[in-house]
Order: sequence, then structure tokens, then C-alpha cells
Amino acid sequence: MSEAVASDGRSIAVRDARAPPSLCTLYTDAIGILSADDGEGSLRHAYEIGRQAIAQGVSLLEMAAMHHEALAGLLKRIAPSPRVLQEVRRAGAFFAECLSPYEMAQRGFTDAVCALRHLNETMEGEIKRIAHSVHDEAGQLLDAARLAMAGVQREGSPELRERLREIASILDQVEAELRRLSHELRPMILDDLGLAPALQVLAENVARRSGITVQLETSLTGRPLGNVETALYRIVQEALTNVVRHAQAKNVKIQLARDAKRTLHCLVRDDGVGFDVVSVLSRCQRGGLGLVGIRERLNAVGGKLQVHSEPGWGTELRIEIPGDK
Repeated sequence: MSEAVASDGRSIAVRDARAPPSLCTLYTDAIGILSADDGEGSLRHAYEIGRQAIAQGVSLLEMAAMHHEALAGLLKRIAPSPRVLQEVRRAGAFFAECLSPYEMAQRGFTDAVCALRHLNETMEGEIKRIAHSVHDEAGQLLDAARLAMAGVQREGSPELRERLREIASILDQVEAELRRLSHELRPMILDDLGLAPALQVLAENVARRSGITVQLETSLTGRPLGNVETALYRIVQEALTNVVRHAQAKNVKIQLARDAKRTLHCLVRDDGVGFDVVSVLSRCQRGGLGLVGIRERLNAVGGKLQVHSEPGWGTELRIEIPGDK
């Protein structure tokens, strides 16, 4: 902590906040030439400084302190008055204290996002374990049951053999259902081949069960980070579930791409009945259309969601996830 002097002589406690020297120099130089370039060029420069600050983990308070130090240096050259510098630094301390609640709120949000990311990863790990157990261990038990039945079948009467064939048919159905459940819990194709093939299988399964035409268009090359793949797969899965349950749609289109900045873009568009976005979003705390879960998954990977819908027009979800770090 440090102290600044208020106009009435009182001391104001402020938090020490210092950005990296290299960023301070860059910011000071930019402020110094601002009057020579006050158009789009300076704004782009400012935006780039902000991106660098985020990448270096510079806080809001550090940015405010850096700004006021640069401003003080500029004013010292323009109007070299101790009174001016004192007032600028005093205003900087006051401004930094005003920003403290925002800084604490931002840190709380960041901590919550980290906790959410960890929770999602833990849940996905457990889901993966259960899915593999269902697929592998249950499959082995069914194979053992078939072998035992085959031994009895060779020694049994024709009536018993017929009954055993019926039981074998039931076991085949059980195995198929277990495979389906295993895939829905955690598709192995997502781990083995990646997001695009997993979404293609998901689209085909949803289309087969619901009768809705689901089309996937993708230009994605390479694989995103594992947590991003998982998050986006779950988001599309939830979006398709919403379509089947609520939309009364006949067609769904999924588009997946990555731009030059490696930002992932995903669009899910249906031709269903649509809904009033404002009223549905206002009910999100009570469940909505699964949008709460989608937003939470996106928050955990730093993504954004846009929802466009109108009654009779259908619904469109636009998802953006920043590039791999």
C-alpha cells in the first residue's frame, strides 16, 4: 500500500500497482505522440497495447497507474509546474481507488471461471471413465454371458436352445444400448479423431433418432485444444437437444470454421418455430432452453455466445472461442 495526499490534507491509502517497464515505456511513447496522430492509427495502437496488457496479466489498477504516470510525464514537458504534477498524481490515486471494486469484481470473476474450468475438466474426466467402463467392462460381461449360454445351448433341449436364442437377442439389444449410452456420455471418436468427426457422428445420430435433417459444414483443419474440443462438442450437443425438444424444426445446419486469428466460429441454425429471445433469456436462471449450461461452458474457455431468434423464423446460435493460447 502507498499514500496520496487529498486536497484537505488527509492521507488516502491506495494499492501499489505497477505494470511491466516495457509496457510503461510503450504506453508513455504512445501518449507522447498522440497529438500527432489522433485518428484510427492511434486507436489501433491503443487497442494493441490493451491486448499486450492482457497477455502480460496487467490488471485494471496497473493500467490506471500507468496512464497517470504517462500523463504526468507529458504534462511535465508541456507545463512544468509541480502543482500540475501533484494534482495529476493525486487524481490518479483517487481514480485507482475508485477502480478497486471493479478490480476485485474482475478477480472474483476470474477465480470463478478458473474454478468452473477445473470443475468441467473433473466432470469430463469422470464421464470419460464411466463411458469407458460401460463400453469395455459391460461388454466383457456380456461376452462372458454369451459364452456360458453357448455351453448350455450345446447340451440343452430344442426348447431350451430356442429360449437361449431369445435371451441372446435381448443381450444384443442391451449391448447396442450400452454402446449408444457410452457414446453419448463421451464419444471415443472425439478423443481419437477430433471435433469435426465427432460432430458428424453426433449429427447423424440426432438425425436418425429425430427425423430432422442435420447438416454439418466444416473447414476446420487441425485440432483445437482438448478442453475447447470438449466444450464445443457439449455445446453443440445441448443445442441439438434443444432443437429436438422445442424447435419443431425440419432442418438444422452446423457450421464450423477457424479464422486467421485462430478464433473458432460455430453456428447452429434451425428452421423451427423460434422464440422471443428477451423473455427466454430472462428465464435462464430457471433453466431456459439450456442456455445457462452453454454460457457456463463458454465462460470456462473464454468464448462468447450470440442468440438470434424470432417466432416463426427459427433460431441461430453463434459461438466464438478465442484461438489456442
